[in-house]
Amino acid sequence: MREEIINCSNEVTAFVANNESDVEAFRIKYSGKKGILNDFFARFKDVPNNEKKETGQVLNQLKMLVAEKIESLTSQFQSGQQSTIKIDDYTRPAQFDFAGSRHPISIVRNKMISIFERMGFSVEEGPEIEDDWHNFSALNFPPEHPARDMQDTFFIDTNPDIALRTHTSSVQIRVMENNKPPIRSIFPGRVYRNEAISARAHCFFHQIEGLYVDKNVTFADLKHALLHFSREMFDSKTNIRLRPSYFPFTEPSAEMDISCNLCGGEGCAFCKYTGWVEILGCGMVDPNVLQNCNIDPTVYTGYAFGVGVERITNLLYGVKDLRMFSENDIRFLEQFEGA
Repeated sequence: MREEIINCSNEVTAFVANNESDVEAFRIKYSGKKGILNDFFARFKDVPNNEKKETGQVLNQLKMLVAEKIESLTSQFQSGQQSTIKIDDYTRPAQFDFAGSRHPISIVRNKMISIFERMGFSVEEGPEIEDDWHNFSALNFPPEHPARDMQDTFFIDTNPDIALRTHTSSVQIRVMENNKPPIRSIFPGRVYRNEAISARAHCFFHQIEGLYVDKNVTFADLKHALLHFSREMFDSKTNIRLRPSYFPFTEPSAEMDISCNLCGGEGCAFCKYTGWVEILGCGMVDPNVLQNCNIDPTVYTGYAFGVGVERITNLLYGVKDLRMFSENDIRFLEQFEGA
């Protein structure tokens, strides 16, 4: 077989084409589906092991020789044609036959912001690289809290005081430090967690957190605001329920479920036949947090909530793999055209 390959290499080297038809016939003969190269590669498995190395080397050389020959002959016969092509403007961008659309995260994020803006919330943003005070300490995270561990947080240059923010709650602190109540704001942004990437988790995602601080703010105000948001976001018949939970920066704290938007609360595989789907965490701002921001907790109270944009997007569009949001696959993105 090695001798056959060497003979073919000599033939390829000596081949001369008179026109483009000769080049195409040469390509089919050697590189076609039933060509000489495919036949050699199919027979290669039967070569004795002690001969595979040398045979494989000459076979790869033949493959490269054929490719170079085809490229050389093709450019030879096309060079004359190219000289007749007139290009009017070399600065014109290339013409593509495909286009994406608005990203689903952007679609849902903008809708969520619009709902809260109509409720009187302003939009505030902050840095993605945060110090310990704004990301943890001011939010009532004790020094031994597991969120401070390297497993959950991306620290900058191993500096325990600087990290990629793990939540947009850090913006709440900045707003309360620089403004006096009443404060009614939402904080959309990207956050980072040191987690293994899978269909259900990612090392970065998007949040929208909200804060309302004023005199006589109650848990009933929080419940009413979240009920209104849920019915605007999903359906006017959507119901909510609040379950006791724990967050360092709110007391009391709760997790909020909505009636499943797929089965209407009747129970299905998506909601695990409970009729409810969790979408966010919330609670009354802990007095210690207010005090850390120089707001008198004996005069003012407030509520806060945080919702994951990917979570809401999954509920609306049924996207089962979080990785699809960041892969920039045009086939995935074009499905949201007109959304």
